[in-house]
Amino acid sequence: MEKKSVLYIVIPCYNEEEVLPITSGEFLEQLNSMISEGLIAENSRIMFVNDGSKDKTWELIEELSKKDEHFIGISQSRNRGHQNAVLAGLMEAKDLADITISIDCDGQDDIKVMTEMVKEYHKGNEIVYGVRSKRTTDTFFKRFTAESFYKLLNMMGVEVVFNHADYRLVSSRVLQEFADFHEVNLFLRGMFPLVGFDHTSVFYERHERVAGESHYPLRKMLALAFEGITSLSVKPIRMITVIGVMTWFLSIVGILWAVISWVVNIFIPGSTVPGWASTICIVLFVGGVQMISMGIIGEYIGKIYLEVKARPRYIISKRTFDRTDVVRDR
Repeated sequence: MEKKSVLYIVIPCYNEEEVLPITSGEFLEQLNSMISEGLIAENSRIMFVNDGSKDKTWELIEELSKKDEHFIGISQSRNRGHQNAVLAGLMEAKDLADITISIDCDGQDDIKVMTEMVKEYHKGNEIVYGVRSKRTTDTFFKRFTAESFYKLLNMMGVEVVFNHADYRLVSSRVLQEFADFHEVNLFLRGMFPLVGFDHTSVFYERHERVAGESHYPLRKMLALAFEGITSLSVKPIRMITVIGVMTWFLSIVGILWAVISWVVNIFIPGSTVPGWASTICIVLFVGGVQMISMGIIGEYIGKIYLEVKARPRYIISKRTFDRTDVVRDR
């Protein structure tokens, strides 16, 4: 009899006490559906990753784990952010499961697409990306900024799947290789394409959040974009070089203009009236370029500083299960 694959659904949670009672049942229903279809093993699990929530999220996770064995949970010692929470769950599950699916807790991503993801895995794909087919539920501003976000990343040399966030299936084989990526500055949707292996995409429509408020406003989206660019690309540094060369050529033109004006003024006194406007414009322009360049370089230096420290990317303080027993059962 062929051994069925063990699936762990990894769900990062931060202050989700309003959402969790609703979506937990939907996740369990989907898991049981795939088990009954014979796609995954009975000992597959739904793993909630509490990212230092300030509400009753962890208490709810503990209650769920007591009600049904398919629910398990881990808790970080403090809030470390969405990307670190996803990583913590994936690294925890890499030795416990054959495949993992990471998905947010808010119920916006189509849970039923997991069935298609698992089927694609059985066809030989080690990574299956969940990709939004359209953004009709978004406002114009949200749609414009989100699509610009992906285009900007690609333009800056970051390899990402367009309209894919962190809803993806990843095999244990990929995670074992991914464990060798030790970056402290995480941008997972740009890192998994670097691992390689056979991959494909499945498409779905995103729904409205079932409850609570979004944890990814424009400010965090911009921060995530900047994190992705500076963590995975050196193009901004190269752009500084290009801007520096262009500025140098402009300064040469300015010097030639000043010299010619001085010579003309010798032969035709009063023909040229030196003005402060041109001087101020040049100073401000060069100064602005220098400040921007220093800021970008400083950002890279800051990331190097964090990487050199090699601090842990996550610390798991609590579990609802005994990891040793699960590994032994495997």
